[in-house]
Amino acid sequence: MIDNKSYKESIEEIKVILENIEKDVYDVDVLVEKVQYVSSLIKHCKSKLKQSETEIDNILSKIDME
Repeated sequence: MIDNKSYKESIEEIKVILENIEKDVYDVDVLVEKVQYVSSLIKHCKSKLKQSETEIDNILSKIDME
C-alpha cells in the first residue's frame, strides 16, 4: 500500500519503473498500469513534502516566538 511507503521508498520505486519504461521492459497493457501507479506514487511524495513543509514551518514559527 502506498500510504505506508516512505518518501525515499517511493522515489526509488519511481526510478526503477521509469528505468524499465525507458528500456521498453513493459508491454502496452502493463505500461498503462505502471504509469498509473507512478502517478499515485508522485501524489504520495508531493503529500509527504507538503506535510514536511508544514511541520518545518511550525517548528520555525515556534522558534521565532521565543
